[in-house]
Amino acid sequence: MPTASEIARRYARVRQAMAEAGVSHLIVAGSEYTGFGGAVRYLSGFRIVHRFAYVVVPAEGDPCAVYPSEARYVGAHGESWIEDRIFADHPGEWMRRYLEGRSAARVGVYGLDYVMPVRDFRSLEAGNFELVPFDEPFDMARAVKSAEELAEVQRTMAINEAGFWAVHAAYRPGRTQAELMAEAEAAFTRQGTGRQTMDMVLWGRHGAAAPEFKIPEASDPIGEDDLLLYSLEVAGPSGYWVEFTRPLCAGALARDTLRMLDAYGEYFDLARQTMRKGMTAHDVHRAVSRPFRDRGFRLGHVTGHSIGMTMIEHPRVGDGVEVELEEGMVFSMHPHAVSADESSCMYMQDTWLIGADRGELLSLVPAKVFDGTEQRPE
Repeated sequence: MPTASEIARRYARVRQAMAEAGVSHLIVAGSEYTGFGGAVRYLSGFRIVHRFAYVVVPAEGDPCAVYPSEARYVGAHGESWIEDRIFADHPGEWMRRYLEGRSAARVGVYGLDYVMPVRDFRSLEAGNFELVPFDEPFDMARAVKSAEELAEVQRTMAINEAGFWAVHAAYRPGRTQAELMAEAEAAFTRQGTGRQTMDMVLWGRHGAAAPEFKIPEASDPIGEDDLLLYSLEVAGPSGYWVEFTRPLCAGALARDTLRMLDAYGEYFDLARQTMRKGMTAHDVHRAVSRPFRDRGFRLGHVTGHSIGMTMIEHPRVGDGVEVELEEGMVFSMHPHAVSADESSCMYMQDTWLIGADRGELLSLVPAKVFDGTEQRPE
């Protein structure tokens, strides 16, 4: 559990954002949908095991946690530091009556973009108060990580690297994608991720990976010149997510793959230069995408995004996102270089810390293609 001072810091920043938006109450939604339970855990300590949950935060006074009554015995509700816990047959109806009883006029809602069940939204929309989308203000309030939070981010990074090295140790032609993935999942589970993993693979023959992410297969054996890009996305015991990818191939690489790797070499230098205080997310995107576009590649996936107790947080790194970066923000960066004919790609995923003068990679695993013969460093 976070310290009392860390919990107070979180509520102070969120209530400051509420005051700036002129909302008297904030509803924070969380879901079992992988990576989207973090906002509820951030404000309550509760880990969603199944279904969904809410935290309702008034501008003044104690918050309450709202759970669907059918999930009363799903999850350890005593983990929450919020003492006022409501189990409602219809959480949306309960929250509507609660807010109307407090004469709420403007209510912020985190979770309108992806998380909140439609049933509950419809009930809240029928209330005699205005619903104010609050995804971005809430994420910006928690974007700068405290020293306590950063220690947990680093802890998760070590777990993610252990998963990569488990895949690396098991990697050899003849095994299957699923067998390698199982080694990483075993390492993750042993170190406390539980179900908080979302792992995929990019794969292809002849030293080139196809651009579509997929679930690792348990059928075809891996060939020597297969290119495997395991996208490892995990949250450690404290709930902080990190993302990491390094390529695996024991054979020869395709020409476009080699050109994409050259672009990645430039990308890492440009990311270090631009992921610093005072730059904007737009500035970073334009800088780091240039090596790929100059070589005729397109970017098939979002360049990057803020990351924390929710897997994908605002701001994203992209064109027109003029959010100014602050020291202590943490980002997942993953330019997805796709060939002009969309037949191949390259994808390296890293978690970065925004610094005062330059960006800091939170992993020191070399940015290279691994062939399985490398020794894991101490």
